[in-house]
Amino acid sequence: MSGSSSSIVTGLTAVALATVGFLAFQAYSNIPADLGRPVADSVPRVSTAKAPRDGKDPGALPPGSGAGRRVVYSVDDDRVWLVDAGEKVKRTFRVTPGSVDPAPGAYTVTSRSNAVTGTDGLPVEHVVRFAGVDNVTIGFSTLADGPAPLPAPSVKTGGIRESRADGNAMWDFATIGRTVVVIR
Repeated sequence: MSGSSSSIVTGLTAVALATVGFLAFQAYSNIPADLGRPVADSVPRVSTAKAPRDGKDPGALPPGSGAGRRVVYSVDDDRVWLVDAGEKVKRTFRVTPGSVDPAPGAYTVTSRSNAVTGTDGLPVEHVVRFAGVDNVTIGFSTLADGPAPLPAPSVKTGGIRESRADGNAMWDFATIGRTVVVIR
C-alpha cells in the first residue's frame, strides 16, 4: 500500500470513529432520567401487599396485578404471568430469582439482549431488563448452557432465570416499553 493510500484509510477510520463517538454521546445525552424506574400511573391498582391466591389454581392471575398487556412477576411465589389483551393469561410459569428483588410496582422493559454474560458470570440468552436495585440490573433471562449452580449468597444477582421454552415466550412477549408489574 502506498503512503497516500494508508493516509486515506487512516483519515476515513478517524472520521468513522469520531462519528460513532458523536452518535454515542447524543444517545447518552437523550436517555430519559426515569428509565428503569417504576411507572407511576401506567398500570392502575397495583397492589404492594401480598394478593390472595387461588388455592385451587395457583397459576391463576392474582388480583391487584394491574391491567392491560403486561408481564406480572410475583417475588413471593417466583411465578410469572404473560397477560394479553382482555386480561387473558397467555402463559404462566415458575422462575428462579436472583439474590436481589425489585420492589413491588409497575416498570417498563428498558432493554433486551439476545446473548450476554449475566451478573453471576454465566452466559445467558433472551435477556429482558426492567429494573435496577443498588446498581444491580434486574431482568429475566435463560441460561445458555444448562442448569446453573446456586450463586454464592454474597454475590448480588438480578437475573430471574426461566426455562428455555419460557424464556422464548418472554422474549417474544416482553418487547421494549412493555409493562412489567412486580407484586408480592
